[in-house]
Amino acid sequence: MQELNFPKFEYRFKSTENKVSIFDVIRKKFIILQPEEWVRQHCVHFLINVKNFPKSLINVEKELNINGLKKRYDIVVFNSDGTIHLIVECKSYTISINQDTFDQIARYNLALNANYLMVTNGLNHYYCQMDMEAEHYNFLKDIPNYIKT
Repeated sequence: MQELNFPKFEYRFKSTENKVSIFDVIRKKFIILQPEEWVRQHCVHFLINVKNFPKSLINVEKELNINGLKKRYDIVVFNSDGTIHLIVECKSYTISINQDTFDQIARYNLALNANYLMVTNGLNHYYCQMDMEAEHYNFLKDIPNYIKT
């Protein structure tokens, strides 16, 4: 797999029927390793090991309903009160991040109302803080570390 623009982490792999899987510490199971999953797992470890978010506040690949359409978000990080702190949209390292990617996460955020957004393809990361009153996002250099409330 492609080396990504994240710190190095320890991963667990297994191979069955000529397919390699990576262990997801949030879902607590092995997931077939594809390029987008490689980015997602790096991002999960980044959130846990660098940004200090507790595993218990992180959710991976869950379904949400947007205007009657079923969609799946990549990563959501909750606040301790159950509100959503951060939505992460992960793309394969083979996909360039463009306006469509930002439009996608903005649509998800209409349903989820997160304070922060992160978009990554593993090579390039974009961070935004939402301004709900002005209905736009402000780009940041990084997302804040977890602070226990």
